[in-house]
Amino acid sequence: MELVKNIFFNTDKITQNSTLKISYVGYLYQIGSEEVFLHYGFGENWENAKDVKMEKTELGFQCEIEISEFNSLGLCFKNEKGEWDNCFGQNFYFPIEKVEIEEEPELSLVVTPENGMSVHKRLRKSYIWSKKIKLAIYKILHYVPKIISGNYKRKINEN
Repeated sequence: MELVKNIFFNTDKITQNSTLKISYVGYLYQIGSEEVFLHYGFGENWENAKDVKMEKTELGFQCEIEISEFNSLGLCFKNEKGEWDNCFGQNFYFPIEKVEIEEEPELSLVVTPENGMSVHKRLRKSYIWSKKIKLAIYKILHYVPKIISGNYKRKINEN
């Protein structure tokens, strides 16, 4: 997802308590910087601010960060020479969405319908019948032509 020109994420939404992969092909990449560092923090006050060295690839500079439980993510970039790409002093800000955890209903491994026969027994019976039908079709297709043509010889055990 590209929210800002030259900054890409591996997801459509930035969500709390997740890992975010960031790809950067902005100004510092375009001028041929050898090293680029991501400076990021959370909220308006840049809480938990950190610097991460980004890996240079054919697709630009990339790194992964852990997203905390805040409402926004602030980013800016600097290279080994101390040059900054910070949206002309405004920094790059992105909203972080809160993830609602829904409780899943209790699941049962065996479902018993109203007629009393459990699903796994019905599935087992249908599986066995499908095997029997396939075997019967195989025997008909394999042995009937031999019997009709007279090429069928029965093996006799001599004891």
